[in-house]
Amino acid sequence: MDTSILSLILPEGLTEYFELDKFEFSEGSYHIYLLEKNIHPKEYSGEKLLSKGFFDEITVRDFPLRGKPCFLKLKRRKWQNAS
Repeated sequence: MDTSILSLILPEGLTEYFELDKFEFSEGSYHIYLLEKNIHPKEYSGEKLLSKGFFDEITVRDFPLRGKPCFLKLKRRKWQNAS
C-alpha cells in the first residue's frame, strides 16, 4: 500500500518506522498489522546491530474507522549488538 495513503489513517509519524504487513476486517472491527522497518536505532548508529526477529505483538486501540473499532497490531524488532 502507498505510504502516503496509509499515513492518512495511521497516527502521525508511524509510517516512518513501520510498514503494513496485512489488513483485516473481522468481527465488526479493523485490524491493521504493522512490522517495524529494518532501520537501526539512532542511539546505536556507530555499532553493528543484527536483527534477531520480533518481540511479541502488541495491540493498540486507535480511533474508529467508518464507525468501526480499529486495532493496530505492532511488531517491533529485536536487535542484538554484534560489536
